[in-house]
Amino acid sequence: MSEFADLESQDGVRMPWNVFPGSKQESTTIVVPVSAIYTPLKPFSPFVNLPLLPYSPLRCRTCRSLLNPFSTVDLLAKIWICPFCFHRNHFPPHYSSISDDNLPVELFPQYTTIEYQIDLRPSPPPPPSVFLFVVDTCVIDEELGFLKSAIARALDLVPEASLIGLITFGTFVQVHELGYGQIPKCFVFKGSKEVAMDQMLEQMSFFAKKTKVAKPVTGAGHAGENMARFLLPASECEFVLNCVLEELQKDPWAVPADQRAVRCTGTALSVAACLLGACVPGSGARIMAFVGGPSTEGAGAIVSKDLSEHIRSHKDLDKDSAPHFHKAIRFYEGLAKQLVNQGHVLDLFACALDQVGIAEIKVAVERSGGLVVLAESFGHSVFKDSLKRVFQSADSDLGLSYNATFEVNCSKDVKVQGIIGPCTSLEKKGPICSETVIGQGNTSAWKMCGLDKATSLCLMFDIVRKDNPDAIGQPTSNQFFFQFLTYYQHSDGHMRLRATTLSRRWVAGPGSMQDLVAGFDQEAAAAVMARFVSFKMEDETEFDPIRWLDRSLIRICSQFGDYQKDSPSSFSLSPRFSIFPQFMFHLRRSQFVQVFNNSLDETAFYRMILNRENVANSIVMIQPSLISYSFQSAPEPVLLDVAAIAADRMLLLDSYFTVLVFHGVTIAQWRNAGYQNQAEHEVFAHLLQAPCDDADAIVKDRFPVPRLVICDQHGSQARFLLAKLNPSATYNSNVFQQGTDVIFTDDVSFQVFIDHLQRLVVQ
Repeated sequence: MSEFADLESQDGVRMPWNVFPGSKQESTTIVVPVSAIYTPLKPFSPFVNLPLLPYSPLRCRTCRSLLNPFSTVDLLAKIWICPFCFHRNHFPPHYSSISDDNLPVELFPQYTTIEYQIDLRPSPPPPPSVFLFVVDTCVIDEELGFLKSAIARALDLVPEASLIGLITFGTFVQVHELGYGQIPKCFVFKGSKEVAMDQMLEQMSFFAKKTKVAKPVTGAGHAGENMARFLLPASECEFVLNCVLEELQKDPWAVPADQRAVRCTGTALSVAACLLGACVPGSGARIMAFVGGPSTEGAGAIVSKDLSEHIRSHKDLDKDSAPHFHKAIRFYEGLAKQLVNQGHVLDLFACALDQVGIAEIKVAVERSGGLVVLAESFGHSVFKDSLKRVFQSADSDLGLSYNATFEVNCSKDVKVQGIIGPCTSLEKKGPICSETVIGQGNTSAWKMCGLDKATSLCLMFDIVRKDNPDAIGQPTSNQFFFQFLTYYQHSDGHMRLRATTLSRRWVAGPGSMQDLVAGFDQEAAAAVMARFVSFKMEDETEFDPIRWLDRSLIRICSQFGDYQKDSPSSFSLSPRFSIFPQFMFHLRRSQFVQVFNNSLDETAFYRMILNRENVANSIVMIQPSLISYSFQSAPEPVLLDVAAIAADRMLLLDSYFTVLVFHGVTIAQWRNAGYQNQAEHEVFAHLLQAPCDDADAIVKDRFPVPRLVICDQHGSQARFLLAKLNPSATYNSNVFQQGTDVIFTDDVSFQVFIDHLQRLVVQ
């Protein structure tokens, strides 16, 4: 699949089908949707030169698509023909010197992705980034200490020009006035009461010495000095903020033994959104919420204060017995709409052994393009290292950008069904919008308040071309064209436009099957199916994901496999499809589909990360990678199977969320005996260190930072490895070898799965 990875390195795009079925009828038989996973701000390697053009792009007068390498150019008449609508456009006067030897960069065939700096003003300087910390104080003193020290370390990494604000919450919400440095000063709001924006601003003296406006403030009219009271440059507020953090105490209100702490998370986030809406509307700003337990008070509460009421689970949702869930979802949908209108981002750092409400807050985080981190404690390296990476500069930064608008244009035979990913529909309806809606649909433009260099969108397309063999069209009539336009505020503050233009051809008729097979990208297909099944599980009430995945796999194997009817042994798949059943086997067993033993928050977290990652990372989540280290050979990938476990072998498992170093029982005994410290066993010392070094390299480059587990065979934490392995040897099978493990499960092995698949396909 290296050729598809090469395509991704050039344009940041992977498609399951790189050759399209020629008609709507044929597109219904290929099972895996016609789709694309696109990373709008993908950083390109030094070998791929991405031009940054210091002028505005040239647009088609009819469909507003940009001049691109697929445009037909008449150099004598100074005309270019748009490949999307075939409209003839005249070049403007400043293109008058265009010739074969003097083409603009937009027409070079290798520059299918190009970037324009459309904001060329030398002054005023671009607005600084804004970070509003929203801190939960209903946690034990030890946790609060961890959190305060993590925020203090993060403040050292924040660019000095960035604006910082602080809100703390527990039973009440406190908005700290950092600009009043003489004594600590804050405004307090009742957690059980919804606060309207104009009411909140009046209480915080936003209208002092001014005429009160009749409607809520959403513009910058009252910003100025009010903003300087609550949002200060990092260089100016560091001392005040550190003083406030040092004196910050656990929520003082007593909690009876039979009750939960009174925590008003929803009210605090609402107040934070209103404050940013009044001070910095339309500017790049992030609400960074640090939550240590479930919300029990006010809007967005997920459970009551009474401990006798259990927190909602998957089973409660299925039985419709989660009384707070739908009300909380409606509240956070309203908050998401407010954040998108203001252009602001909500990041969620959830650190607790209990659930905090990620499943409810998900809609606001995802639609605003926010980050999410889930850890057991504010003292855990997963939280501390992830927070550090948000602000870290140099090579390991996330490349945070703001206020992006993403637009799609396609040929008239293709329509857009929607996007599954961190964005919000702008409801820009047009001829390319499909009647079938998947994810954020019924539009050709989406808002992304926050995105980074890894953010990836899954676009779903609908082939609407009628099957008409007599159709006579343009010279490129067997081609589809796509153009993805991303307007965004770069980290330097200036607005940029990145344009990616793609071409794919369609095939029809008797010989089309071989062309479709040649253009199939099974990694991209697995990533799309994972997002699609996760979306359907949340969107459709009576949906059986295992049955749907099995039926889809049977259909695709019967369509593209070679076999004789009723002869399972004759079944074979092209190398282009050979790994796809393996991906589906592991997807069926993954945390995206199997919700048993996962809380609602964990499932929501896993799906949020899946919905924003590229194909390579998605595949690691679906089918973890396993590398073997032994004396007999160099480190090598091995099958994700229980047979990979051996007493004299070490394994490195990367399941994206967890990175695990596993020692076979003999290796562990030698290590415990201290052989690695003896000069004559230097080779053993290197063997022990190699997987740890590789694990550190993985952890260093990933966000959120994965959990690092180091364990031994037969140890309690070996369960993290056994849960991911193919159970080819179980407690009720006859397979047993000295030194290997068996898995105590009733799940079928991959071989049994394939045998059933072959038998069903050939029927």
